[in-house]
Amino acid sequence: MDTLLSLMSPGTLALAISIAALAGLIKGMVGFAMPMIMISGLGSFLSPELALAGLILPTLVSNAMQALRQGPKAAAESVRRFRVFLGVGLVFLLISSQLVSVLPVPVLLALIGGPVALFCLMQLAGWRAHLPNGPATWIEALVGTVCGFIGGLSGVWGPPFVAYLTAIDTEKRDQMRVQGVAYGLGALALVGAHVVSGVLNARTVWFSLAMLVPAVAAMWVGTRIQDRIDQALFRKMTLAVLLVAALNLLRRAFFT
Repeated sequence: MDTLLSLMSPGTLALAISIAALAGLIKGMVGFAMPMIMISGLGSFLSPELALAGLILPTLVSNAMQALRQGPKAAAESVRRFRVFLGVGLVFLLISSQLVSVLPVPVLLALIGGPVALFCLMQLAGWRAHLPNGPATWIEALVGTVCGFIGGLSGVWGPPFVAYLTAIDTEKRDQMRVQGVAYGLGALALVGAHVVSGVLNARTVWFSLAMLVPAVAAMWVGTRIQDRIDQALFRKMTLAVLLVAALNLLRRAFFT
């Protein structure tokens, strides 16, 4: 506790806990957005490095819970089905995590946020993306490249992948599980990458652990809500949260 309070005041810690709880609630309801909420919320009053450290362990544990909710066999099937995305994304996440202080993150955020926001607006307006030959390997590889690259730099890799899952009409339970598997593997890689980069260290790990309990508890509540909604409502909620995520990326790109 002394180490934790050396990083921030009790009031700041309480605010951070409330942000982690909100992130967990949304995560439980739609399966993503925890890193986006935490990095934007925590980053508004903490250093970018400390905010990134804070989201690492909650992201890892919450995604493991989400991925394994239907059991290891179902999770393994999700790995097999999306192996191209996962493999390509992992490679680019590991590469870009070491470039945190080199590349202009605002440019990358704008390049991701703009297309995703447009996609969501068109979907909510009634347009439906259609892949006549089903999910294409090259599209999946491209999405993996984008997600991995931006994820290593900012800790946020969900929006392009969620847009892809929505475009191929992934069923609600499958989408939740696939997101848990993809983000969980990405979070595991993020832990290792930022131990090497120094973002997660002997001091900041205590802050990440402090964020874990409120995030996971609130995620449990969100999951109960998600169980009660149908596929159509789930899709609309997913698009709405995805749109907020994309607009937040644009805000970070142009106003921070």
